[in-house]
Amino acid sequence: MSEVVLAYSGGLDTSVCIPLLRERYGFDKIVTVLVDVGQPRSDIERGNLRAKLLADEHYTVDARMEFVERFLFPLIKANGSYEGYVLGTAIARPLIASKSAEIAERLGIKNLAHGCTGRGNDQLRFEAIFRATDCRVIAPMRELDLSREWEIDYAREHGIDVPVTKDKPWSIDENIWSRSIEGGKLEDPYFEPPEEIYGWTKTPSSDRSAQVVEIGFKEGVPVSLDGKEMNGLELIEMLNQIGGEHGVGRTDMIEDRVMGLKARENYEHPAATILLTAHKDLERLVLSRNELRFKVMVDEFWSELAYMGLVEDPLYADLNAFIDQSQKRVNGSVRMKLFCGSAIPVGRQSPDALYSQDMVSFDSQTLSQKDAEGFAKYHGFQARLLKRKER
Repeated sequence: MSEVVLAYSGGLDTSVCIPLLRERYGFDKIVTVLVDVGQPRSDIERGNLRAKLLADEHYTVDARMEFVERFLFPLIKANGSYEGYVLGTAIARPLIASKSAEIAERLGIKNLAHGCTGRGNDQLRFEAIFRATDCRVIAPMRELDLSREWEIDYAREHGIDVPVTKDKPWSIDENIWSRSIEGGKLEDPYFEPPEEIYGWTKTPSSDRSAQVVEIGFKEGVPVSLDGKEMNGLELIEMLNQIGGEHGVGRTDMIEDRVMGLKARENYEHPAATILLTAHKDLERLVLSRNELRFKVMVDEFWSELAYMGLVEDPLYADLNAFIDQSQKRVNGSVRMKLFCGSAIPVGRQSPDALYSQDMVSFDSQTLSQKDAEGFAKYHGFQARLLKRKER
């Protein structure tokens, strides 16, 4: 019997893959694996039901806490952002791929499939994990060169009920960190996204009163909200709700994909926006100027590797080692004001702050202003010397 494990989301692409793997590839047994990384409960339930109707065997893996602790906490510490994208889908793919590969290994199945197209980044993220196994990798969407319209028609012909139409062909991917929306008219970069594409955030409005929340950090990891300790999963879920009420965390951008194609991408990520902004603000209070300057480069390399799905690359581990060391003093809290789509730091404190109010105060006599004169004499000295020679 020929068997295959399919990394399954419950959406159009992976649902269509099930009959395709039978009809076009000749597999007798399709095993689906749905990995829970914080999708809405309704999506998990719908995906499970759909898989049980279409597949021969189905597994659901609850990886929410692992996703937060092994992937999102390092992302926060690295200020993870690729061209302004907070890496929600990107950082989840290696975990989903690894859980699917684990099921295949446990069942002794030597074929792994995914529903990614040949135009996007996800094919690379999945296959960076899949190709490290002894399994054959199958990508029906890419190999059969299928269009989204063809998929919708094919799904209908096979009685597959998917929440996608030709008029609203949005491709939506959600996890606890972000919600991405693409496809259809959104592929036109001049087209203004309709409000109907947003599911996490309300339309930003100045009529809604501002709200201030306080995020507590320990060694770069968020540990509390308004003084109440929470695990990462609870804290992110709560901030998604609070930030979404204020329209925080919408991104509409032109993104450079790994393969060189530019793509128009729309995202929602309230908690990610709040936490990354707060974390970066706290770093500026506690890290030295040299640490901050160097860490900007480290964060950029880290984010690019995460975007590409190369979390098994040796450099990724090396960068995490430096980042973890830098975060030992990133302790304290940041007060964030949420208003009309924005998340702005309005106060911060830390027992490890490299800040002395006494020394910087205009009213302080701790430092003598006269001591700065010698420094001022040599500041810009070479430029002045050059100008004299040019006269």
